Amino acid sequence: MTESDEHISFPETARLIAVTLDEASLGRDSLEVEHEREVAIFDLLEKNNFDLAAEGHNGPFTLHLSLADNRLVFAISDDGGIPLQQIMLSLSPFRRIVKDYFLICDSYYAAIKTQPASKIEAIDMGRRGLHDEGSHLLMERLRGKVTVDIATARRLFTLLCALHWKG
Repeated sequence: MTESDEHISFPETARLIAVTLDEASLGRDSLEVEHEREVAIFDLLEKNNFDLAAEGHNGPFTLHLSLADNRLVFAISDDGGIPLQQIMLSLSPFRRIVKDYFLICDSYYAAIKTQPASKIEAIDMGRRGLHDEGSHLLMERLRGKVTVDIATARRLFTLLCALHWKG
């Protein structure tokens, strides 16, 4: 991400007003994973910057995320539910990051039960680093199709992980 990416200005309508996940794409998650998914959707709807690159498509938008054929599918509609664009991203570039992220999350959840604060903080720093890496990769893969800020990318990466858990 370049420095200019951090200072993109978004129109007021360039936002998501609804986000849903394909139930068939979700696996049975632990309570922690379900909680993270719910918080990510709540936070995403509270504040986000999301704009389609295609001319003539103004927000606000609704987003339905699913998995199909080893791809992450962004089904984007207008606020009336009229489909505007479907974007499919290969999951292959995300595999290593997601796998490492799941491993470190497992370590984090185990550590918070028994480990001292210093150990938990160290694991959490690693977890945040991987999350940032995945978020920047998602921004890069969406470039030219959808523009998002880093906070929105972080929450979308959490949802990608929620779907990828089963995939």
